[in-house]
Amino acid sequence: MGEFSCTVKTWDGEYTVGLQHLKSFNYLPQECEQMQLISDRISRVYSDSLEETVESLLQSLGKLNRPYLTAIEEKLLGLIEREYGVGD
Repeated sequence: MGEFSCTVKTWDGEYTVGLQHLKSFNYLPQECEQMQLISDRISRVYSDSLEETVESLLQSLGKLNRPYLTAIEEKLLGLIEREYGVGD
């Protein structure tokens, strides 16, 4: 973290952003850990060689502003992980 910017690791890479562009969602520590787990799962599957629909779904999951997946989102991500041979 610099004086005016920091590097943020996301599901699709790392970005250097100005501090003024960061927004706090006021997550509890446990919620932050859950967000990190979701991000890590998406990152393990995400690549340039994905089918367009799968890539779009992963992008949508990566943009969620909540620290959990719904039951259907969890099933979809689990299916993608199995299909691409990636999983916990």
